[in-house]
Parts: sequence; C-alpha cells; structure tokens
Amino acid sequence: MEKKLFVNEEKVKEIIKKYPTPFHIYDEKGIRENARKLKEAFSWNKGFKEFFAVKATPNPYIIDILREFGCGTDCSSLTELMLSEAMGIKGEDIMFSSNVTPKEEYIYAKKLGATINLDDFSHIKFLEEVAGIPKRISLRYNPGGVFKLSNGIMDNPGDAKYGFTLKQLIEGVEILKEKGVKEFGIHAFLASNTLTNDYYQELSKILFETAVLIKKKTGVKIKFVNLSGGIGIPYKPEDVENDISEIGRRVKNVYDEILVKENMEDVAIYTELGRYMLGPYGALITKVIHKKEIYKNYIGCDACAVDLMRPAMYGAYHHITVLGKENEEKNYMYDVTGSLCENNDKFAIDRKLPKVEVGDILAIHDTGAHGYSMGYNYNGKLKSAEILLKEDGSYKLIRRAEKPSDYFATFDCFDIYNKLKENQYFNM
Repeated sequence: MEKKLFVNEEKVKEIIKKYPTPFHIYDEKGIRENARKLKEAFSWNKGFKEFFAVKATPNPYIIDILREFGCGTDCSSLTELMLSEAMGIKGEDIMFSSNVTPKEEYIYAKKLGATINLDDFSHIKFLEEVAGIPKRISLRYNPGGVFKLSNGIMDNPGDAKYGFTLKQLIEGVEILKEKGVKEFGIHAFLASNTLTNDYYQELSKILFETAVLIKKKTGVKIKFVNLSGGIGIPYKPEDVENDISEIGRRVKNVYDEILVKENMEDVAIYTELGRYMLGPYGALITKVIHKKEIYKNYIGCDACAVDLMRPAMYGAYHHITVLGKENEEKNYMYDVTGSLCENNDKFAIDRKLPKVEVGDILAIHDTGAHGYSMGYNYNGKLKSAEILLKEDGSYKLIRRAEKPSDYFATFDCFDIYNKLKENQYFNM
C-alpha cells in the first residue's frame, strides 16, 4: 500500500536544483487545513486554545502559520521561550510546561507572563524562592497506575517522572490559594501517539472529575483544563486516522456530563498538540548515494539519523516513497541507511520497495514533527535545511542547512578556531 505524498517528483527535482538533499519539506496547505479542523472541532468551548508544542517543530515560519488560527506556544525550555518572545508571543499565549526546571527558566517564564505548568509539588517552594508565585498557574497531574482503554494498555503513568499525585494536587492548590493564586488550571499527559478517538474522551473524564473534586475539597474553581498532546497520526499505510471532529464531540459529551452538571460550564479547554498538528505535513527528502550487497541489501542515503532520529531511537516506522516509482512493484527488500558509525542508523529494516538505484530520490513520510527537532551532530554530521511548500506551489527556505562553521562555532574562543576558518570547507 502506498501513502500519498503532498509533493510530487517534479517539484522535488525543481527544489533540489537550488537546495541539495537532504532537506525537510513542509506542506503549508495541509498545516492550515488541519489547524482549521482542530479549531472547528472544539469551537463549542468558548475558551478553547491550542498551544502548539514548539519542541515538535521549532521553526518561526511554521509557528506563524498556526498563530493565524489562534494557536499559542507550549514551551519547555529557555530557547523555546526566547523564540516565542522574539515572535511577539507572550503572556497567556505561552504555556510553560517543563520538568527538572532550572531557576533561570522560571524567572524568564514569569517575566513573559507565561502560564507556568508546575510539574512537581516541591517546585511550589522553589518557584516562590526564585521568581515568586504568579496569579495564574497550572498543575500537572499524574494519576499513577496503568492507563488503559478498551483496546488495551496505552501507557504507564505510574512509571513516568511527571506530575503531582492526587494528594499533592489537592494540597498544592490549597497552598497556592493561600499564596495569592487567583486562576488555576490542571494538565495531564497519559499516552503518546494514540490512534483512537477514545483517548481524549477518557483523559478529559479523569481531568474533569479531578476539577470537580478540587472544587469540593478546596473551594477553588478550575479555570482551564489542559488535555496536552497524545493524539497520534497514521505512520503506517494501514493505520486508521483519528477523527478530530469526533474527538471534539466526545470531549463535549463528557464536559456536559461532568462540568456543566456542577455549574462549571465556563471551564476552558486547552490542548498542546505537536505531532498531530505537523507530523503528516512534513517529509525528509534524501538521495540514494550508494548500494551495498553483503548479507543483506543496503540502500545508503545522504540523510542519516541526524536528520530523523525516531527510527534509530524507537524503531519507529516511517513510510518511504521512491519518487517516480510509486506505481512499480515492491519486490525488493532493503535496509535503508544513513552514514553514521552506528548500526541503528537505519530509516527502514527489511523494507519492501521497488528496485532502487543510485541517484533515486526517497521521500520519508511524516517527519513534520519530531523530525528536524530531534537531530544532533554525532560524527560531526550537519543538520539539513527546512523548506516550506507554499499553497500556491512555490517554495521558501525557512532554515538553511548547517555549515562546518556552525559546528565549530563554540570553538571561537580558542586559537584553533582561526585555523579552522582557513579551511576551504569552513563555510561550505
């Protein structure tokens, strides 16, 4: 089964003439359509807001597209806060969800007026000491145990490092209320990349019931409930896509059953989606530069795990299209690899593809989230460019490829830097 790609061979070859492979390419049209669908799915909730998970695709051009649909940013680090501020995003348009947080990041988040989502009970005291307690705050809840849905075990919150226990949550609200907090929110993330319309429904039930319990125990009425991320995408051709409209309807049903019944019908719903917002609307374009036949057949690409880490890190599946050979029989089996000195640097293992030749162009699907952003510089490899495919068919470079000068930049305070600068490849 072949997955449909948002860009064709002709356009890719046109782009390659100007920007050599490898590069990530993003589909502006698809991103807009998807953001619109999410907004419509939760339009029943007056306070609904999506805080795009910057960690998924930290590119200002992408974030700007999402802002047109009212999206804020979900930040988890100093640099993500810096990017948000540089783009003019501040105040309640930023959700700061971090863990093991350095004091400088709390100070900066508070300065920006971001909503701080505390991950740990002990951070109440820590935040007060380093930055002061804000008037608006969120608490991350971890219900513990094993999270199950009808289709089986989804994840194991009891083994996760995140969040408050229920006892800590109640006590934390009481302490923060005494310290002058006026607006409270609660947050939870219990499973990743779920392919079921049930996940948000079950998560919202847990959080809405917790919001009611907090009100009864402390007198505090929760201002917002953050469902975080977790809605997945169909990486495999046979995967069934989530129906965001149905998910929105199911959350509304639970909202009406639990919150409206308790006269809490003004609670805002927040999400912090990354993979769902961007995943399907990105692809890694790479050229085949070698073939190797030993005990297995290998396809060697000019991209490597530096450009897409998920298959090496998780054994994750990413569909691969050989451009121009979409309709050919897939009767050859290959491992598709990069050039790192690590045997797990493989985009696919025992993958059935059409016959592949040196010079062929591969499109690795669903890299729009956690693709470029998870890259690193092992073996001195340099990260690739990012390109936006515009709605009108034109394209725009939105991040240049790294150069050796970028890799060596942190040697600029040493004598060797001047020697490196003399090298002909320094600014290649």
